[in-house]
Amino acid sequence: MRKLFLFLLVACTCIVLPSVTSADTIVEEIVARVNNAIITRTEFQKSRDDLKQELEQQDPATADQRFANEQKDVLRDLIDQQLLLQRAQDMGITGDTELIKQLDQMRKQYHLDTLEDLQKAAEQQGVSFEDFKQNIRNGIIRQQVIGREVASRLQPTPEEEQKFYNEHKEELAEPEQIRLSELMISTEKTTSDDQIAAAKAKADGMLAQIKKGTSFEDLAKANSNGPSAAQGGDLGYFKRGTLAKQLEDTTFAMKAGDVSDVIRTKQGFVILKVTEHNKGGIPAFKDIEPRVSNAVLMQKLQPALRTYLEQLRDDAYIDIKPGYVDTAASPNETKPVETSATDPKAKKLKKRKKLGVI
Repeated sequence: MRKLFLFLLVACTCIVLPSVTSADTIVEEIVARVNNAIITRTEFQKSRDDLKQELEQQDPATADQRFANEQKDVLRDLIDQQLLLQRAQDMGITGDTELIKQLDQMRKQYHLDTLEDLQKAAEQQGVSFEDFKQNIRNGIIRQQVIGREVASRLQPTPEEEQKFYNEHKEELAEPEQIRLSELMISTEKTTSDDQIAAAKAKADGMLAQIKKGTSFEDLAKANSNGPSAAQGGDLGYFKRGTLAKQLEDTTFAMKAGDVSDVIRTKQGFVILKVTEHNKGGIPAFKDIEPRVSNAVLMQKLQPALRTYLEQLRDDAYIDIKPGYVDTAASPNETKPVETSATDPKAKKLKKRKKLGVI
């Protein structure tokens, strides 16, 4: 059980922070106290703003209505996050290793050489890199707590998975899509017919090597001028309607492992390889069992997580400023009481009562 905290509350509900100039002060309103942590009005407002922005990006037409429905849970979610972070401290979870891995993945995604370059890129966008890292770390920590304390106890049964598959077959249907790799010989900087002819000859030579058995991926890494050269030419997945018609007609007629002829494009001469070709439709259960299992887990996770969070709330001291609402408030929550800082028995008394001794 989490160590229970007693807060010695002062009469005011705000904290005073020194500003840049010594003559002025900045007053920050405290919206809620969660054990030894506080949630400020600035944090609360930022979460509301972030929610509104996210909903507008998802669907501008329904954003206002959805925001009206969902904004009431903003304080609840902030309290939940604090409870999970505090539980992580009890469990010794820091998220440090995973944070480095995630930052390195981002570095590679944006083709940066070092983490220092990633920091500079963030700061150039006006983002505090320390805040950025802390937000990622907090997300990792919360996920690990949920994984260990909740998700690990919700292993779907074969019967549950089969039932979900039978009831959601149409939703599980997949569109036809292909995964492509490219080897491109650029002509964007060519200035003469001879240079274009030389580029075409080089592309023809690459194709000849591929047909003789040379690795497409190795040739792409060494010779391609395309942005995906470092990944062996991998361009990812494409559904019908997302490629130029010439390329779609060519590639969707190919099987996995097939390589196209040299194709002239605006950028240069391109050789395409279809590395996967999924025909679409409703996949067989055995082909998507991990996906079905995860879907069943997510169905079970939300109510189980709510129950877990209610347990954390029962063991917590939570106090909400009048005018703000915690939509998941538990009747068993203990609020801090105002006591004298000089009363050495006050903290002990409150903790014993919470534990049911008195």
